[in-house]
Amino acid sequence: MDLTQTDRDIMEGLQGRAAADALGLVLRFAQAVGAERLLPCASAHVDGCLYHGQASLDFVERFVALKGRVKVATTLNVGSVDLIHPELFIGDPALGAAGKRLMEAHVELGCTPSFTCAPYQTLLRPKFGDQLAWAESNAIVFANSVIGARTNRYGDFIDLACALTGRVPDYGLHRTENRLARVIVELSGFEDADPDQAGGIAVAAGLIVGRECGSTIAAITGLPRSTSEDDLKALGAAAASSGSVAMFHAVGLTPEAPDLATATGGFDAPIVARLGPADIAGILARLSTVADGAPLTAVALGTPHFSLTEFERLMPMLDLAPFSVPVYVNTGRHEWGQLMRDGRAARLEAAGVTVVVDTCTYVTAIIRDLSGAVMTNSGKWAYYAPGNLGVDVAFGTLADTMLSARAGRVVRA
Repeated sequence: MDLTQTDRDIMEGLQGRAAADALGLVLRFAQAVGAERLLPCASAHVDGCLYHGQASLDFVERFVALKGRVKVATTLNVGSVDLIHPELFIGDPALGAAGKRLMEAHVELGCTPSFTCAPYQTLLRPKFGDQLAWAESNAIVFANSVIGARTNRYGDFIDLACALTGRVPDYGLHRTENRLARVIVELSGFEDADPDQAGGIAVAAGLIVGRECGSTIAAITGLPRSTSEDDLKALGAAAASSGSVAMFHAVGLTPEAPDLATATGGFDAPIVARLGPADIAGILARLSTVADGAPLTAVALGTPHFSLTEFERLMPMLDLAPFSVPVYVNTGRHEWGQLMRDGRAARLEAAGVTVVVDTCTYVTAIIRDLSGAVMTNSGKWAYYAPGNLGVDVAFGTLADTMLSARAGRVVRA
């Protein structure tokens, strides 16, 4: 390893025992992936604050006992409970208590208590070219693809070790030559699709990228001109759920893909999938495990966490209240604070919408009634919830979900 003086100072304990121990982990990880040096890390996003067992807590408590402090701006992914609305948790109290302690322990290390899977929606959004140590699959894809920052798929423990040292291994997507597209996913017939359609098209494209491309970077052509940042967020989340995707290029939309030649670096990339309207419709139909007209017990939105722009789209639909089934919306503290300040939180509550902060309804026990199907506009929620929660799922647009919430059954706009 080509170590800098900063690296040697940390190893010798000049920045504390916690940093020295954490750097030992980072160096062993770097050797395992073939990195020859470490890079300064601009920020970290830690996924390990979601409780998966005692080992999760033991690891963090060790660094707390050593009086460790993160060296860079470090946001936290969702935890196991909503610390702002603790009454929403209906799971095992012991698991809830352990999950709460794990979240608090990370904050004691100096992490920002963001507790969101969408740290790019906070004030700590990274810049183009920043080297990051980010975990959480959709956040990784978004940072690489939509922002043009650079991170690999870091997982629990190594993400915190990088944060405690401010160092990250120089390999993979940190390097320019590894960020080029090597395959193409070609869409046709969607250029003029309206904004309501664009979200579903993005989800379907993401699912295909995950299924067909694995970890290979894809250049996606033909996405609608109306594709928004929230649509790209949904695309990345779906791709990371259905495959090991860490980056994609949306030609003409993302910063490293102004055109196909730039995205591929001139490489003659093969087309691995061609998708027209019938293909997209079929992909989205397979996300639903129930037919239209099926009774619902809940609606779940905000996976990844709802942005303020998505709330703007939701607010006019509150006129459909009263709803026949509970409506849950997951979001981050940054967004929740703004909703509280401008009065939208009160309006959501008055309409019977439950806003969930700090966690997500597909990873923790919050939805009261899972005896029937749950409807969502999230490809990620639809992909994971049947396995995580054992529920049937209906997928639709935001308008579909809210009309269905009013009807108490699956209907389409």
